[in-house]
Amino acid sequence: MIVPRIAIPVPHSTDRDYAERALPQYEEAVRRAGGEPVRIDPGLAPAQIVKQLESCDAVLLPGSGADVEPGKYHAERHAKTAAADVKREAVDELLLRDAYAKRKPILGICYGLQSLNVFRSGTLVQDIESPINHEAGRKVPKAHTVAVEPGSKLAEILGSKHNVPVNSSHHQSADAIGDGLRVVARSPLDGVIEALEGTLPGHFVLAVQWHPERSVNDEPELAEPARKIFDAFLAAAREKHNAQGK
Repeated sequence: MIVPRIAIPVPHSTDRDYAERALPQYEEAVRRAGGEPVRIDPGLAPAQIVKQLESCDAVLLPGSGADVEPGKYHAERHAKTAAADVKREAVDELLLRDAYAKRKPILGICYGLQSLNVFRSGTLVQDIESPINHEAGRKVPKAHTVAVEPGSKLAEILGSKHNVPVNSSHHQSADAIGDGLRVVARSPLDGVIEALEGTLPGHFVLAVQWHPERSVNDEPELAEPARKIFDAFLAAAREKHNAQGK
């Protein structure tokens, strides 16, 4: 059976405790869905990263304890915006350039959604004001639900589920949507954007604001949609692998 290789940047270039705690969950979710995770170290030179990407079929952008540098979307820094991770941002940009140039599947998760949106010239809400606790954290397996847009790729992936329970660990979200992306899920009680997908036919681009990698081994209500997201991503990566004749 074909085992697609999935490029995953180390979540944070300076907070190694966070990175080593978070990264294995993404890797496990990729392996469970039939892929081989490939760690991309932000300390590598760009040429080394580009070389690694030659053998990768898809890109997964994970969460991070950092926030995207507001200057990238021409905004002044909010008092509650966390410090940027310059090396992680540079790696994400390299991975996204490669993925868009070669139509490699992309899955963004939490910070990964925000990074993707800014890369596509979108903007971010730097600190969400809402009665919903979007910063509930990893210890809360079900923070709220998201309403999925009928007819979207995400709706197709999740099947009949249009109101999906999710965890939540973020204080920022997409605001103005980037080029070639569209909103496909929101938090129904406050309108916060919870998922984006690409509009180009034949190119799998999906980003969710929650953390499905934390739910793949949870109770069925949470595990089923999480697994479906990773399964669809890996199916797209497998198709890309076949198309490239590797």
